[in-house]
Amino acid sequence: MTATATATEAPLLVFFSSISGNTARFIDKLGLRAERIPLYRSEEPLQVDEPYVLVTPTYGGGDGNGAVPKQVIRFLNDERNRRGIRGVISAGNTNFGEGFCIAGDIISRKCDVPHLYRLELFGTADDVARVSDGLESWWKRQQ
Repeated sequence: MTATATATEAPLLVFFSSISGNTARFIDKLGLRAERIPLYRSEEPLQVDEPYVLVTPTYGGGDGNGAVPKQVIRFLNDERNRRGIRGVISAGNTNFGEGFCIAGDIISRKCDVPHLYRLELFGTADDVARVSDGLESWWKRQQ
């Protein structure tokens, strides 16, 4: 992928979604440009050459161990991909308590980017509206 975002459009969303598809459903509802991090190692790795916002689920039981999916870690371990991250949105399960959306906190801290939004599972209509509106205005301020 080599397309470049302009100041007037929303950012590219790079997301990971497991077989359950919760994150993918949220991305579909947003209707924005998006690229999916491959689920399997046998798939060609995604490389991103433009600024993007990462959308990731949170795994595990809320203690932080294994919270960031391995596929997301592999993606971010590629320096070129890591260079493009501008923010992170995380999905999680409120049953994790304090660990709710902790994957976003971990990525935010390690990549020095803002944790822009937290949503439950695949998000509500309110989440879609907030993220759509918020991303557009935030992205324009970044340009």
